[in-house]
Amino acid sequence: MSRPRILLTAPPRTGKTTVVRRLAGLLREADVPVCGFLTDELREHGRRAGFAVADLDGRKAVMAHLSWVSGPKIGRYGVNVPAFERIALPAMQRALDAKGAVALIDEIGPMELLSPAFLPRCLALFTAGIPVVATIHQRSHPALKAHIDAELITVTPQNRDDLPRSLSRLLTS
Repeated sequence: MSRPRILLTAPPRTGKTTVVRRLAGLLREADVPVCGFLTDELREHGRRAGFAVADLDGRKAVMAHLSWVSGPKIGRYGVNVPAFERIALPAMQRALDAKGAVALIDEIGPMELLSPAFLPRCLALFTAGIPVVATIHQRSHPALKAHIDAELITVTPQNRDDLPRSLSRLLTS
């Protein structure tokens, strides 16, 4: 298996998480082990109210919510860094420990970067010689993107439906 390292970027709500979720399904269908985590919007009354993090084995936690007033804030959201770390860090470690696994990380963004352990774990994944596909917040500092040795692909409405299959082919060839 090739060892590609890919960063997917796009504005919010373009489909980065959907690409990674579909990629995970295609890789599992091909009997390729996957480890990592996804972040999803939490919606209340038709509006985004927060974010949840879930590993690819189904463990999940709420990591940010509009109603949280204590702890660090990103925009209007209070962030529960320990909840994020409880799910994401072990999932990332499993990717490092698993033989033949593809690491899927959604996303490297401002909320996730509040965890002091998160960026070092990301960098460990990208330097471990394992295949990695991660999403990165479009407004992330350019130096962060430059610090991670990976191919940068912009997700667009035109390519988002084809990306999971093309990435799956790349990762299983």
